[in-house]
Amino acid sequence: MRLPKLDPEKSDIDKEKAQEMIDYAYSHGINYFDTAYPYHEGKSELFVGEAMKKYPRESFHLASKMPVWLVEKPEDTLKYFEEQLNKCQVEYFDYYLCHALNHDRLEIIKKNHIFETLQKEKEAGRIKHLGFSFHGTIEMLEEIVNAYDWDFAQIQLNYYDWDMQNAKREYEILEEHGLPVVVMEPVRGGALHTLCPEGVEMLKKADPNAAPASWALRFAASLPNVLVVLSGMTTMEHMKDNVDTVDDFKPLTESERELLFKVADVYKQSKTVPCTGCRYCMDCPAGVDIPAVFKIYNQYCVTENKAQFLADYEALGDSKQAHHCVACRKCCSQCPQSIDIPTRMEDVKALYKKLKG
Repeated sequence: MRLPKLDPEKSDIDKEKAQEMIDYAYSHGINYFDTAYPYHEGKSELFVGEAMKKYPRESFHLASKMPVWLVEKPEDTLKYFEEQLNKCQVEYFDYYLCHALNHDRLEIIKKNHIFETLQKEKEAGRIKHLGFSFHGTIEMLEEIVNAYDWDFAQIQLNYYDWDMQNAKREYEILEEHGLPVVVMEPVRGGALHTLCPEGVEMLKKADPNAAPASWALRFAASLPNVLVVLSGMTTMEHMKDNVDTVDDFKPLTESERELLFKVADVYKQSKTVPCTGCRYCMDCPAGVDIPAVFKIYNQYCVTENKAQFLADYEALGDSKQAHHCVACRKCCSQCPQSIDIPTRMEDVKALYKKLKG
């Protein structure tokens, strides 16, 4: 759950705006709210608990996630689970996930009997549905799916990643195993809203009144095995546009699907970095603000506005800029998109040098 912040560079939630957005969503029929232990540096669950306590508990679905990487011994699982229930001010989670599984985290689950502990909580009624979220290879997904008796799974899925990052095959695997899909990053961190000029024009020609983000949401929501589509919204404008899209939902036609794949092909030709702004790569030991650097770089790739790029990049401050990258590659293993971050930092450095003159 991306929430509006008081300062874009910090994690403090703008509680007034966030509450307003949650109230708007709830009043317009949105009933699935997603949070997790590390979101907003541990503050997301606390805020969600405060924001949702005025509503009848049975009127909404709440999802949170076990921070598997923090579990060092079997009893830690219950410790974190209890802490999350308390922070969210609830007696149960409707959907509970083992967070961002990969090979190492699956081994932690096995070693510390995390699934078995959570299964007991499910039997006790404190978890309604037990699943996992995932970033990784097809082979890893197969191993995770076959390891335990999951109820659902959460994957990154959008029309750009459908072929680019095997989202299609991941979806098919989950469908074959009878696991409903929770979609994350349907707009790829906003990238499928800004797109590139040619991509935006292609969509505008097909429907002048539809925002690019609405096309992306419709792509994900049109798939039959999708349980829910998550959308991280930080402004009321985004909220209203997304609510309008699903309120008067129209599944994609086959010709519209084909159009989106053509838009994806055009977008892939741009020099943008496939960063979603998740910030799993942070903190950088050298002090580089990796997501902020890539956001500014991507904006230039789309607009080619030299003055804007230089202004935004220099406003970051010298200590956060790309030239401080020492290619330690610590960030690479944390990136769900498998971006070669040091190499792309070189691209940013080269662009700044070129434009600065």
